[in-house]
Amino acid sequence: MSDTRSPHQKPFALFGPDFTFAYDDWLQHPAGLGQLPPTQHGTRVAIIGAGLAGLVCGHELMKMGLHPVVYEAGRLGGRLRSAVFDGSDGVIAELGGMRFPRSSRGFYHYVEQTGLHTAPFPNPLTEAAGSTVIELEGERFYARRLSDLPPLFQQVAAAYDQALEEQASFSALQEAIQQRDAAAVKAIWNPLVKDWDERTFYDFIASSRAFQQLSFRHREVFGQVGFGTGGWDSDFPNSMLEILRVNVTRCDEDQHLIIGGAEQLPQGLWQQPLQQAVHWPPGTSLQQLNQGAPRPAVRRIHRNDQGQLTLTDSRGHQESFAAVITTCQSWLLTTAIDTEENLFSQPLWMALDRTRYMQSAKTFVMTDRPFWKDKNPQTGEDCMSMTLTDRLTRGTYLFDQGDNRPGVICLSYAWMSDALKVLPLDAEKRVELALAALKKIYPDVDLASHIRGNPITVSWESDPNFLGAFKGALPGHYRYNQRMYSHFMQDQLPAGQRGLFLAGDDISWTPAWAEGAVQTALNAVWGVLHHLGGHTHPDNPGPGDCWHTWQPITLDN
Repeated sequence: MSDTRSPHQKPFALFGPDFTFAYDDWLQHPAGLGQLPPTQHGTRVAIIGAGLAGLVCGHELMKMGLHPVVYEAGRLGGRLRSAVFDGSDGVIAELGGMRFPRSSRGFYHYVEQTGLHTAPFPNPLTEAAGSTVIELEGERFYARRLSDLPPLFQQVAAAYDQALEEQASFSALQEAIQQRDAAAVKAIWNPLVKDWDERTFYDFIASSRAFQQLSFRHREVFGQVGFGTGGWDSDFPNSMLEILRVNVTRCDEDQHLIIGGAEQLPQGLWQQPLQQAVHWPPGTSLQQLNQGAPRPAVRRIHRNDQGQLTLTDSRGHQESFAAVITTCQSWLLTTAIDTEENLFSQPLWMALDRTRYMQSAKTFVMTDRPFWKDKNPQTGEDCMSMTLTDRLTRGTYLFDQGDNRPGVICLSYAWMSDALKVLPLDAEKRVELALAALKKIYPDVDLASHIRGNPITVSWESDPNFLGAFKGALPGHYRYNQRMYSHFMQDQLPAGQRGLFLAGDDISWTPAWAEGAVQTALNAVWGVLHHLGGHTHPDNPGPGDCWHTWQPITLDN
């Protein structure tokens, strides 16, 4: 989408719509995020999880003069995981987050701070993809833009735009977000919460006047192909609110990848030396404060006789802290960590346990070169394209690493039931099945001859430290989400429930998007600051200072 902002207009941001707080403004203000009493400087605060949320928390709390102690059960970086192909010169497969919308202004604050560079992601029908092939029910279509496709596809795209406009006041809501007009955003969004919390994405499509005027085939094509990032059918059972948030905050457009791998961002936050900070000398880093590496997995959280929060790690070591931030996926608080029950209220436990995670599988190969740019001598088309299909692969993405460099193909990116189909299979079998499916779409391409080295694959639901890719809220889950997201506001909690904070994209309003991890991390940073007697600058209020004005709507029970 072209940028039509005036010279003085702020960039479009993931501003609300549930909590209309400008996190990018808070981050960029010269006054900083807040100040602690000098008596609190050096206080140890535990962070469970060294993914993006945990390391944003650690980075910002360290800048305030606290001593973050980081625990990690697996690999630093969480679901920003860039796996290097064996024997390659840093050629990577993005197993977790790989496409980041420019509306994620908090996320890009840290991208820029760590000196990383981005490039447009090769989504279907974008210039970065070059060309796209859509193959459904054995019928193949080649396109560079939507207008190259038959009218059926254009009708589907137009119908979805019409449904959003008629049932969600889409243009007005997006304009209010663009203008950062909190009152206007809430005036439109809050009634939508009441209308759509208990209805599915598919219900939104099927009940819309736009799609009712079309055939079932149109709805089927929308599910298989979608527009922007690919098919939507794996999200059909989800709450429509979750999809509306993605659309209206432009999470599904203008997406970029991080050159060299997304894992560089958490690694950069871990290693980056502070230039200016309170209490700590210049050059201090999270890595330095943690003696080179995170602590091992947390196995127990309880409150000791002195009222402090105590963590027991997998080696039996215990340490007590003034505050604890847990950024792991919520199920782990019952399956992997023995969490004292009275640290959370029973309604909050209900919300944590009811979180529903979506399955996701990816399979990558490295190729000798980006051969897909070769032209078919008969048709003049690219010999292979970004591919959307109803076959096992579902989405196939092509990554050009530059001149004289190997290429990378994500042979298959699948969700839910399609991901479960390959769950028991090893990497080689997954490649075999993907190649067989793609051969039916590209019968003249000898894809296997271009593959080099060993494949790389992931099924996030089989990882004991994740149990799924990310949250996918079901109808009726708004109240649960509100309880988790609001937990950083602790003044009204009993004393025995204070000091333990939640963060991570699975308690955010935008699961699967890194901006949700960043924003909930910043909420937790404000929570710890407030818990330890600190305050924000009057000219730069934080999320907790603005909470009672712009907090998410409360639904009746």
